[in-house]
Amino acid sequence: MSPHPDVFDECRVVRAGGELDVATASAFTHDLEDARHGSGRLFLIVDLSGVTFMDGSVLEPLCAAWHDCHRRGGWARVIHTGPGAALLFRAAGLLEWFPRYASAQDAWQGITADRAATRHRGT
Repeated sequence: MSPHPDVFDECRVVRAGGELDVATASAFTHDLEDARHGSGRLFLIVDLSGVTFMDGSVLEPLCAAWHDCHRRGGWARVIHTGPGAALLFRAAGLLEWFPRYASAQDAWQGITADRAATRHRGT
């Protein structure tokens, strides 16, 4: 986990790596809360591309971040490249909230990975 979120344009970015589970969820939660510090409109990108394993313990902090960002007139978007995160979000019924973004640039522009793949194929 990064000690402080990075700034990407006018957006805050939280990056996580390794395993996100019961043992590491509190640090991940802290990073998400730090990124949402302050007031006003909030755009948040959560980069899970470096995560090798993820369990359900991360769903509550991600949902809290999603709600906070939307309440403040912004959004929260998640970069996830491996099948594990998508499977977890699908099982929890959260794929609509957390569709897959392939990069921070795509997340910032609101281009989901499925839409980007279609665009690159030319259809």
